[in-house]
Amino acid sequence: MSAHAQQGQDTMVVVGSRTPTQISQIPGAVWVVDKEQLNQQISTGADLKTALGRLVPGLDFAPQGRTNYGQNLRGRSVQVLIDGVSMNSSRGLSRQFDSIDPFNIERVEVLSGASSLYGGGAIGGIINIVTKKGEAGRPSWGSEVGVTSGFQDSDDLDYRIAQSISGGNDQVKGYLGVAYQDNGRHYDANGDEIFPDISQTDLQDNRSIDVLGNLDFQLTKTQTLAFTAQIYRSRYEGERGVYFPNLDADPANLEGAEIRDGFEADREPETDRKLVNLQYHHADLLGQDFYLQAYHREEEASFHPFPYPGTDGYTFRASKQNTDLSGVKALFDADVTHTFSLTYGVDLDREKFDASQMTFDKAVSDATGGLMQEEASVTPRYPGYQVDTIAGFAQGEWQATDAIQLSGGVRHQKMDVEVDDFRDIPGGKNDYDATLFNVQALYDFDNGHQTWVQYSEGFELPDPAKYYGRPGMSVSANPLAAIETDQVELGWRYGGGSWSSQVAIYYAWSDEALEYNSSDLSVDVVDDKKRDYGLEGAVTRYFDNGFEAGGTLHLVRSEQEDESGDWEKRSVTTSSTSTATAYLGWTDYTRSARLQANHIFDLEDADGQRIDGYTTLDLVLGQQTGFGKVSLGVQNLLDKSYSTLWGQRASALYSPTYGPEYLYDYQGRGRTYTLTWSHQY
Repeated sequence: MSAHAQQGQDTMVVVGSRTPTQISQIPGAVWVVDKEQLNQQISTGADLKTALGRLVPGLDFAPQGRTNYGQNLRGRSVQVLIDGVSMNSSRGLSRQFDSIDPFNIERVEVLSGASSLYGGGAIGGIINIVTKKGEAGRPSWGSEVGVTSGFQDSDDLDYRIAQSISGGNDQVKGYLGVAYQDNGRHYDANGDEIFPDISQTDLQDNRSIDVLGNLDFQLTKTQTLAFTAQIYRSRYEGERGVYFPNLDADPANLEGAEIRDGFEADREPETDRKLVNLQYHHADLLGQDFYLQAYHREEEASFHPFPYPGTDGYTFRASKQNTDLSGVKALFDADVTHTFSLTYGVDLDREKFDASQMTFDKAVSDATGGLMQEEASVTPRYPGYQVDTIAGFAQGEWQATDAIQLSGGVRHQKMDVEVDDFRDIPGGKNDYDATLFNVQALYDFDNGHQTWVQYSEGFELPDPAKYYGRPGMSVSANPLAAIETDQVELGWRYGGGSWSSQVAIYYAWSDEALEYNSSDLSVDVVDDKKRDYGLEGAVTRYFDNGFEAGGTLHLVRSEQEDESGDWEKRSVTTSSTSTATAYLGWTDYTRSARLQANHIFDLEDADGQRIDGYTTLDLVLGQQTGFGKVSLGVQNLLDKSYSTLWGQRASALYSPTYGPEYLYDYQGRGRTYTLTWSHQY
């Protein structure tokens, strides 16, 4: 078996069982993106979600903005974690990747498919972001500086700078990393400035800072304690905005908009997160491994002024949504016999949510064409709520023979939802229980080949804020229920010789679906069956002299049952597109090169709405020097003109109710060049 393939099979991850486990022992599709792979993609000018979309089969290509709305895994929503702490919320905000700078990431672990391993929200899979940790020894430093530009104008410039320090001894180790990024304006392949994303916000004129630190203590020979703290802020800091020339004369006319200087708003786009995470491990508590985790996360998410239609034209409003999440997880891992192991535990957490809506002075907005947005009032945007969760789980694994491994488990979760009074609607309480099962079988051929089959269940709690935030919606009369997703999967992986590959086919279904209402931006739970099925896979071939080639493929079809019982394609606003990548790479460990193609297939839904696919090329060259590594990346090498996946979805979601289509058709960035220097010393 080659060194590359052997390393992949032996890689230890926690995403498969919540305890350190070799990938070769996990009966499911697991993908690991290490920091070298991630940094290579970032060196082209990509952000975190873009890099993962290119590297992880089954994960949709990313929008080029702040949001990751619609970036599904196997056609369904994904749960994103940082060191096991969920970045998701019941509200369903799509900013899970606007949460950490790639500089502070050690690796990313991905478990494809429906799972209840970490609770709700993982009906498509789990992405666990593992942060960098301190290493024993004298202080070691890491530095990184990068600039990105398409050379379209003086403001077409992004730059980033990051610094870390790590060190310690056998008893105490620590890490501190600080990463700062400042973005300018972005331009499409035609040289035109890209319109801001006024719906979910983008990253133009955006500044972000990520400060992450951790300490690891070796308390005794069998006990460790790890503490991590993070402050992350990403916010708009510019003065370029959308100018509507017709608003003053006709407040219902949003045609002919252009981008101008002079934008000011009393509420502007921002993501602000704080996280603390405490993890304790006892390697011999009552003869078992014991893991205890306690965490707290606070998040504020603000949006761009957005046009809401009314009888007297459009009124601009912007929301701010706050989420607090606290929890405790306890887990025991026991070897019951030499062939049977049992993992069991309990999870407790509390989520609190509230949101406000700032309405801007209509006279000022109209008179300035929307460039000046002055506060007129602040009112609740959605009903606040609190979700208290308690869950117990048990998972058993039996090594039936040297080749056959059988496993299965159950998770029972109870959630109490308390909704506040909202406008003239009284609040109330409801609760639900979800019991979810999984069963798997893994066969190891002992020659590098493995195959598995599994059945698993996952669930999601439909967005309480959007569900209960509609006029006349009674909490007591409309209890919220979980949507359960069932999945079957057949997979195969191989690592040997000069090949490394993994392929899985899957079929996932549910008896209910979450339906989005574009008329009032609310959601409904409808009794329509929904299914996603497809194939995901990746292959890499290693050649002599440092060459390698490979690619990924995800073929997916998303359908929903109509009133007559026939299956039809789901809306392009929520369906995943099929995707493929291919690359050719080379390295002599001093110099490196990688040419990569990324392709999105066309998609058309039952109503004739389309997503037009496109292909882009990226190139990255690297050179190790005596003083660090220098990389040159070119993104969108052929200067392809295209509408992003999010731009096409947003047009279908918001137009014509909230204005003409061109306002939401977020364009892809043209050719850009990224020069990066990094050094470990």
